[in-house]
Parts: sequence; C-alpha cells; structure tokens
Amino acid sequence: MADSAPPPLSSRNRNELWARTLLDELARSGVRELVVAPGSRSTPLVLAAAADPRFRITVQVDERSACFLALGVGKATGTPAAVITTSGTAVANLLPGVVEAAQSETPLLLLTADRPPRLRGADANQAIDQVHIFGRYVRMFRELSPAQVSEDALRHLRSVAVQAVAASVGDPGGPVHLNIAFEKPLEPVPVPGDLPEGLGRGSPLLVPGRPGGLPFTRVSPRRSLPDPAGVEILAERLRRAARPLLVAGPVPRPWEVGPALLGLADLGFPLLADPLSGARFGAPGRGRAGEGGERGSGQRAQPGVIGGYDLALRSPEVRKRLRPDLILRFGASPTSASLLTLLEECGGEPQVVVDGGERWKDHLAVASHVVPWDPARTASALAERLAGGSLRASWVREWQRVEATVSQTLAGPGGHDGGFFEGTVLAEVAARIPEEALLFVSSSMPVRDLDAFGEPRGSGPLVLGNRGASGIDGIVSTAIGTSLGSGRPVVAVLGDLALLHDMNGLLAAHAPGVRVLFVVIQNDGGGIFHLLPVREFDPPFTRLVATPHGREVDRIARLHDLFHLRVEGRTHPPEAHGGAGGTGSGPEPGLRGMEGLRVALDEGLARLREGEGSLLLEVRTDRNENEQRQREVAERVRSALARAWTQEDP
Repeated sequence: MADSAPPPLSSRNRNELWARTLLDELARSGVRELVVAPGSRSTPLVLAAAADPRFRITVQVDERSACFLALGVGKATGTPAAVITTSGTAVANLLPGVVEAAQSETPLLLLTADRPPRLRGADANQAIDQVHIFGRYVRMFRELSPAQVSEDALRHLRSVAVQAVAASVGDPGGPVHLNIAFEKPLEPVPVPGDLPEGLGRGSPLLVPGRPGGLPFTRVSPRRSLPDPAGVEILAERLRRAARPLLVAGPVPRPWEVGPALLGLADLGFPLLADPLSGARFGAPGRGRAGEGGERGSGQRAQPGVIGGYDLALRSPEVRKRLRPDLILRFGASPTSASLLTLLEECGGEPQVVVDGGERWKDHLAVASHVVPWDPARTASALAERLAGGSLRASWVREWQRVEATVSQTLAGPGGHDGGFFEGTVLAEVAARIPEEALLFVSSSMPVRDLDAFGEPRGSGPLVLGNRGASGIDGIVSTAIGTSLGSGRPVVAVLGDLALLHDMNGLLAAHAPGVRVLFVVIQNDGGGIFHLLPVREFDPPFTRLVATPHGREVDRIARLHDLFHLRVEGRTHPPEAHGGAGGTGSGPEPGLRGMEGLRVALDEGLARLREGEGSLLLEVRTDRNENEQRQREVAERVRSALARAWTQEDP
C-alpha cells in the first residue's frame, strides 16, 4: 500500500472507467483499506482496485466476516475501509456489520455490485432488490449506474465519492452504501464505441482527477464545537457543585476523548471511566514510570480515575453514600449496570449529557440537559476554564477511598488470587498488555468483566469493542480489522460462542500486517446467562439458553494454522468426555490456574511482540464456578466497603 500519485485512468470500456474513477476518488479522500469478498458482478471494482497501488486489499470469502473486518479498520483509525461484494445475498450478509457500524458510529463504506435495473424483478439469476436494503442504518445511500459516460456523469461520480467518505466519518460516523449496477462485459476488454471520443477535453479534471492527488472536493470533518458561553455555564455549574461526578461512556474516537477527559479529571474531579471511553487505562505517556505493580506496565493510574465503581455501586448503601449533586456524562450510556442504576436513582439531580452525534443517548430519560458538542473539545474547553479553580478535595478522596478498598479486596484473599474465575482473565490481560497494543474486548461477559475487574493504569492500551449493538457476531473479524488498520498488535478477549459465531473470520488471521492474540474463554456455552433469573429454569435452560456445544478450541486453531496455548482454570475438570459444564475432554498436563494464566499470557504477548502472527490462547472455565466466584467477590467488596466506612464514621 502506497500514497503515490494515482495511476493513469486509461480505460477500455465504460465499466472500467467508472470503477477506476470511483476508486480513484475514494483513495484521494483517504481510503486505503479494501476488503474484497469474491464474486463475478463486482469484477470491474476488484480489477480497478488491483490496479491501484494506493490500496491494500484483504480477501475474505464470507461477506458477513468481510464487513466486520472493514468495520474494525474504521474503529481503530477513524477512517472508513470499503468492503466490495457481488450482488444478491452477498449484500444481505453485510447487514450485521452495518448495524454495528450505525449503532457505534463507526466509519464504513459498502460498495455493492448489482445487476442492471432491467434485470431486477424479472426472474434474473442473483438479482434481488438491493436499493435501500439496509434501510435507515446507513448515513447515506446512492444508486450509481454506469449506463452513460459523460462529463456530467463523471463529475457526479467523483462528487458522490467524496460525499460518501464525508458522511461516513460523521459526526456521527457510520456506514455509507453505494450500489453500483454493471452491464456486461465485466472484464476490461475493449468495447468499440463504449467511450465517447474526446471525453474529458471540456473538463480535464474529470477523467484524470485533480493534480497532486487532491480530492475533487475537499470536505472538512463535521464536528460540533462547544459554544464559549455554554462552556462557561457548564464550568460555573461544576464550580458550584459540592459533589460533581464525571462519567465517561463508550465513544467513537476514544483516542481523542480519553486524553481530554483525563485532563479534566486532573483538576480534581472523580471520573468513572468505562473501558471503552479511552480514559480507563490512561493515554500513552501519561503515567509515571516505576510506580506500578509487577503485573502492569510500570504506570500508576491518575488519582481521579475510578475503575472499581461497578463492584462498589452494586450496594444500595454505597450508591446512597456516594450520591452526586451534578453528573456530567460524556458519550454513550456506560456498560456497568450498577452505574446505570445510580444514574437512574439520581434522576432528580442535574445530569448533563455531552455528545457530538445526532443520536439520542439517554435511554433512562434522566438527562436534564443534552449538549450536542464534541466530547473531546468540550472536556478540553472546560479544563481550560476551570484551571486553577476551587476543587472538592474531600469528595475526590471519598471516591479514592472506594477505589483503594476495591483494589485491596481484589488483590487480597478471596480476590483474584483466591480462586480462578473469568474476571481474573480480564484483570490479568488489562494489567499485562503493553501500552502500544490494542485491547479488543467482546460483548457479553468479557466487556462486563473488564469493566468490573480491570484496574485503571496511568498509561495503558486503547480499548475497542462492538458495543453499538452489543452482538457477539463478527468479533473475530472486527478484532483482525483493528490490527489491520492500525498496524498494531491486538489482544482480543472473547468467549467460545463468539469464536464459533465468526469462525470464518479466522481466514484473515494471517493477512499481511495482522497480529492478534485471541484469548478465548472456553466455558462451553453462554456464561452470561448464568447470572440471569432464567438459569433457575433447568433443564431447558442448559440446552436452549446456555447452549453447550462440545467443540474443541484446539481443533479450530489447527484448522486455521494458529499457535495454540491452553490454560486449565476449572477447579474440578471432568475426567472423561461429556463432563457437565466442561469442554468435552478430560484434563491434560500443562498450564493451570492463576500462575498458568500469567505464564501463558506472557508467552502469547512475547510471540505477538516478535511478530509471529496471530495465535490463540484458550482459557478453560466452568460456568457454574464462575457465577459463584463472581457473587463471592462482589459480596467481599460490599463487606469491605461497609467495614471501611464503619471504622471511619464516629
């Protein structure tokens, strides 16, 4: 992939000229990654892409996985990748990734080839209605037809291309669909009379494009800038509040928002930082070296950043004691159910939601004020206004005491070292992953466990996830896409069901530039459902909700040529095939428990740093054991906080 000048757009027929012009303008607008799913009707697009050295092309035979792969590029870079498909059900298979892109406001381009209009609704093979097939999930839809080649048509085509990229990056960002009909011949063969003589002479920019590789029209990214007077009003409210609380939810560009929020928290405000906010684990270079524990990167978290809120706020007594009088929330609703409970209980208190997108992000209906401004710029502007002001040190110390109590409880007997459970896996990954890597965390239990057990760091990894629609489909492919787009190593934590759901995604695990350590929590089913009331309704619960599958992760690794490590985390692994809650095989010698997990993580991270490509670490757990340990740890945290406040209060 190169940023060289575009190749000459010499063409032999109108399909070739149309495809080359479209891709040329996308490249001029910053698109560099293309994900291609094979097919015939998309031939003009695919061959045009192959002729352009500015693009890097990744092939994925499964269109659903291809879409999530492109989605991962957008999540990690803020620049859309384009997925190219043939017509028919190939297009329909993009829908899950389109939904996630829309809900998480992630840039994504969909270039779908189509039969010409005359073949639609006429019993032609592989012709379906692709017009508006994604409904309201796309930010923009255009039907492009190369039925005519003229200066006006090429001008329109280049204009649509730059509009598509601009619409995709937002704000809010999201998917854009260009549906492109092609008549035969699809191959770049000469077609006499197909291209008018003298095409482009009247408007020389249309065929070769603007000089110097510039886009036909430069479109500045749309960002909602904070109003100075409005910022002063918010700043004054923060000055007057006795117990102000900052809440950072998931955001589309965490690398921008996180550092800005950390700068605001530096002034002395407690910041409850969701793992997907960009603030939970700090920004690279912000920590102080040499002050962390042996598990971490040698970086201590900032005093105002609170990570133990999820476990602490499960207690009604804690929520009552820590009730704020002003909440300033940035981005989407947080992951933590207990934090959402606090927000709901504080419905009578002033709550301000800051978000630059156009989607409503107050499903609890508790916001007293919605501020449609870019979160990063708003936080920076507030920090500038409040610098040197009067702070609420006692209120911050109250939250710091909570954070310290939760941390000490997790580190002590009955915590992480008191017995192996799935929260331990996320805690160890968060502590050990190097700051230059990305951490991709799956929906369902992994993101919740990271929220509950991942302790803040002063300088740590950027965390990404699919929390837009919160599905487990496409997790493998999205993680691969984040590595592909960023060029960085990625640690992806997911469950066995998420792995099975997107097993085809592993076909791209060895693509050039991809380095992913998949940490698969293997509990033979859906562990999250054990935390819900439905678990009391067995036997149908196990078969129809928890859905044990009995598939072996090591066989999946062998199928896709992935180096495989295994850690046994079950207290009583089954002695024979078919053990309840097991993985269908008996114990084997090797890595076990907490020490085994640490050894395996260190080996996996070392292989990742050495550029050995993608690999898979399987951690075997038991769903019932995990549920019991989760409840025990939460109760220990509640008791520890109660004791701490009893000793403190007269």
